[in-house]
Amino acid sequence: MAGFRNGRGRDNREAPPQGHPPYGQPQQQYPYGQQQQHQRQQQWPPSGGGQGYGEPEYFGGGAGPDPYAANNPGHTQAFSVHEDPYSQGATYQAGAAPAGPVGPRLHWKELLSGVVLRPNRTYLQMRDYAMWGPALIVTFVYGLIAIFGFDGAREDVINATMSAAIPYVLSTAVAVTLSFFILGVVTHTLARQLGGDGAWQPTVGLSMLIACLTDAPRLVVGMFLGGDEMFVQVLGWATWLAAGALLTSMVSRSHDLPWPKALAASAIQLIALLSIIKLGTF
Repeated sequence: MAGFRNGRGRDNREAPPQGHPPYGQPQQQYPYGQQQQHQRQQQWPPSGGGQGYGEPEYFGGGAGPDPYAANNPGHTQAFSVHEDPYSQGATYQAGAAPAGPVGPRLHWKELLSGVVLRPNRTYLQMRDYAMWGPALIVTFVYGLIAIFGFDGAREDVINATMSAAIPYVLSTAVAVTLSFFILGVVTHTLARQLGGDGAWQPTVGLSMLIACLTDAPRLVVGMFLGGDEMFVQVLGWATWLAAGALLTSMVSRSHDLPWPKALAASAIQLIALLSIIKLGTF
């Protein structure tokens, strides 16, 4: 490298480098550190200029691209501590909940009809609203008449006195309401464990409404025909399958889950409905 800097290898008739004084003149003395800096300043041209005297030949002449510029091979670009060099703005996050409600709160009439007739839109629109009034009232009324869907229990209530039948019916309604509430909480908890992001109040309220409204046809027909009739049993299986489909759809839209995970979250509630309500009539 010293040979290149001193101009060796070129025509020996060229003028001596600017960094060396003519022969016979005393060379200006610098401290060791300043002398090296002084020699470098004399040997290398200022930035932006052409090829200076004493510059290594392999760099070539002319103003070209800086080989040490950022993003060239072998060199990196500096970023601040909190800066993301790969950020392209806002990105989608899987499972993220919407910024706000999809629509206004539905009236209780639209809610009850939408649970069965317009399930997808209703579940998505009510995923941010609590519905304790309709859910508790419908479940309690369902519990009042649920006992008449069982042949043995219906005969006991009919043959009992009024003072004995009323507490029996009321206690059954309270037990059914608490049971459906607990099953809804279990469904919500499982959905959150599987990655859901929905709120617990809409999930529990909708699950209670689905359980009651889907079993209402079997219950009404069973009150008049009896639970042992083949038509009532077939209707019971059909309404149970409908409850499974509606629960899966509700959990999927309320918690932003794919349908296999939504079905898994609803499995315990469906099994409980089958064993407690349906199988008792089969």
